[in-house]
Amino acid sequence: MAVAFGNEPALQAAAKPSPAELVARADKIAELARAHALETERNRTVSPELIAAMREAGLFRVMQPEAFDGFEYGYDVFVDVVATISAGDGSTGWVYSLGAVHPWMFAGMPLQLQHDIWDDNRDAIAAVSYAPTGKAEPVDGGYRVSGRWGFASGCDNCDWAIVSGHLPRADGGKVPGFFFLPRRDVAIDDDWFTMGLAGTGSKSFIIDDAFVPYHCTVNIPDLLVGNPPGAQVNRNPIYRQPFLAVVPSCLVAPQIGMARGALQVFVEQVKERRTRGAVAGGGNSMADFTAVQMRVGEAAACIDAAELLLHRDLKETEALAASAAPAMDLRLRNRRNHSFASRLSVQAVDALFAAAGGAGLGLQHPLQRFWRDVHAAAAHISVNWDVVGAMYGQYVFGLEPKGQY
Repeated sequence: MAVAFGNEPALQAAAKPSPAELVARADKIAELARAHALETERNRTVSPELIAAMREAGLFRVMQPEAFDGFEYGYDVFVDVVATISAGDGSTGWVYSLGAVHPWMFAGMPLQLQHDIWDDNRDAIAAVSYAPTGKAEPVDGGYRVSGRWGFASGCDNCDWAIVSGHLPRADGGKVPGFFFLPRRDVAIDDDWFTMGLAGTGSKSFIIDDAFVPYHCTVNIPDLLVGNPPGAQVNRNPIYRQPFLAVVPSCLVAPQIGMARGALQVFVEQVKERRTRGAVAGGGNSMADFTAVQMRVGEAAACIDAAELLLHRDLKETEALAASAAPAMDLRLRNRRNHSFASRLSVQAVDALFAAAGGAGLGLQHPLQRFWRDVHAAAAHISVNWDVVGAMYGQYVFGLEPKGQY
């Protein structure tokens, strides 16, 4: 599964690749992902070979600080790379996205943790579980952490685990936070059997009384307002962006890519297909049907709209982070648009799938896989329209928004 990405010297010594070069590398990964999509789905995980190809291409370094041999690009470049890979296979793009977003998160952590992660492995990958389902007990120097955390996408290939919980405070209270643990301290329960995104291997972490030192934790409230401890050393304003104003783009960009991939395979199929049923008119070209043409137009418009929303929001958020903390209204707008871009991506794939007929139902056909995968991705609570749309509406009406932003 080796892939050539050019004749540049070793990655560490190479010139910083341009965004266009990174997208071109991602397109080669997409070709591999497309060729192995059925295998990925059957194995319920992205293969180590595919992960190695992404590492060789330097794609996990897109948002990694230059101080640790990263490329230090912002979310605009990141989402383009994610969408490109996801157009080849949804599960592969999802796993890449969740792996490549965490170097941005690492950059906001205490400097000692950054060294723990990157000193021995500049291409370290983390898997995360966001629901605070475990427990932490304070001990000398840190916490003892135990519990079970689900939906840890890409955990089979991770080097670090990130789990959510509550950090006990000296006054007896608790504050929501993240715990960072090396892979050796975490067991994986193979419990991922799903109808969509089956290849993401989003299994459960099990942690049994692991010690987590203080410097391997962070308070979530600091992240939400763009004030992570690591921003004191990584001075690029991309690392001062409010956590939930930007991170959910790692869930949306794969869906946009899936919609792109679905449109591509649908057009390729329709160009060569002639109807065989009497109802539709046997022997006619599918491309000549107005209804089919309209479905393609609808899907393309939905994809464009989703991309424009996402890129506009990311550009404005980064610009504001360079001068001041983005206000609450921007953070809530971004959350609304994350969810709406997800909804548009689903609408695009639904429009195509409804016009594909029986030819799109075979398990070998990419369109039905994109359809299942994009619906599975849209089920993520962070982009659920009913939840996020209502939260935005509450804010508009002067009520306390119920949710995370």
